Amino acid sequence: MAEIQQQSGDSGGKKRAKKMSTRIDMTPMVDLGFLLLTFFVMTTTLAKPQTMEINMPVKPKNIEEQLPLKASNAMTILLGDEDKIFYYKGLNDGVNPVDLIQSDWSKNGIRKIVLEATQANPKLVVLIKPDETSTYKNVVDVLDEMTITNTKKYAIVEMDNADATLLTQKGGR
Repeated sequence: MAEIQQQSGDSGGKKRAKKMSTRIDMTPMVDLGFLLLTFFVMTTTLAKPQTMEINMPVKPKNIEEQLPLKASNAMTILLGDEDKIFYYKGLNDGVNPVDLIQSDWSKNGIRKIVLEATQANPKLVVLIKPDETSTYKNVVDVLDEMTITNTKKYAIVEMDNADATLLTQKGGR
């Protein structure tokens, strides 16, 4: 509210025009500001974090009951440093040579390869092996590619020495 203060007093003599000082009360505006702030704090919903559902395998009771993975149903993706991605079909036992092929993260890169492989073989299991030099972003990206290509069976597996050697030979480390 605005208020006008009047000065009183008779000094006698010549009458001068009274100076009026104005004072604006800021209290209602501050109250309104805090009311709006409280309203927006109470009614705002915070962004919910997006999580990825990961089903961890159950530890088998009897190891002998596990069936070995056939090489014809396996595809391995190796994640190297500097956003490099490689793949080969089959399993690398270190004895039989595998053809390690470099791909990229584009639409026609690893996505197209995984999509074609899963359509050709519905029993395909994709083994994702991140190197210690690969980034977390690359792991998330390749998991996104599994979701996009609707790959049902895939696993993140620790990289063994045979794959590490193969990755080093191709310049992925």
